[in-house]
Amino acid sequence: MTTEGKLAQQLTPTGKLRVGVAYAPKATPIFVASNTDGSYRGVPLDLGRALAQELGVPMEVFAAATTAELTQACLSGAIDLGFMPADEARRQQLDFSPPYFVIESTYLAAGQTGIASLADIDRAGITVVGIAGSTTIRAAERSLGAATVVAATSIAEAMALMKSGQAQAFALTHDALPPLQLELPGSRILEGAFQVTGVALAVRKHQPEALACVTTFIQAAKASGMIRRAFDEAGLSGLEIAAP
Repeated sequence: MTTEGKLAQQLTPTGKLRVGVAYAPKATPIFVASNTDGSYRGVPLDLGRALAQELGVPMEVFAAATTAELTQACLSGAIDLGFMPADEARRQQLDFSPPYFVIESTYLAAGQTGIASLADIDRAGITVVGIAGSTTIRAAERSLGAATVVAATSIAEAMALMKSGQAQAFALTHDALPPLQLELPGSRILEGAFQVTGVALAVRKHQPEALACVTTFIQAAKASGMIRRAFDEAGLSGLEIAAP
């Protein structure tokens, strides 16, 4: 079989490029935000469309509420590639392109908790909520010893715990927290980061042609300015893309 045939077999077995993205109603376009009409927008969709065009196939979008769902969809073959943070746990299951963006994880701390910095989080009586299966909650669990970490299945569920006082801090990527802070009067986004992780394209393991394709695509997209333009058009001109 030719290299082109192997690539098609590995990356577009259905004749489409099935792209997995994570969405949230108030997410920034670094991942994918949902519109009121049920459609989606964001950097991953721009990049997915560009790759599908390069391959000469249509794109099909698989949108999930969490990147944990994307991981499972990629492993099962329900999608051909997924846009997600690449931590060590995921690298044991999937292969990744070079990162196109680096996310920093911190905490949204509820008001009247006495939490003013990252150093204030890890103490008895503090409950931290994170999204189940995410790289952020795994990092929080590794870094915290005295605080209790609980998992929520969605941002909405996590915010409900924060608003009810059942959780005092929400572990999430820094870029996603500003709109959530507005929902919680008196809350603060803590400076610094307890985790730094690259966001990249994931494909199933043992697919060398697929991995080579997404690697070359991201490298070329950085060099050509495509990723920079996608960020700018999404209103993210203040954010830096990952270094080549």
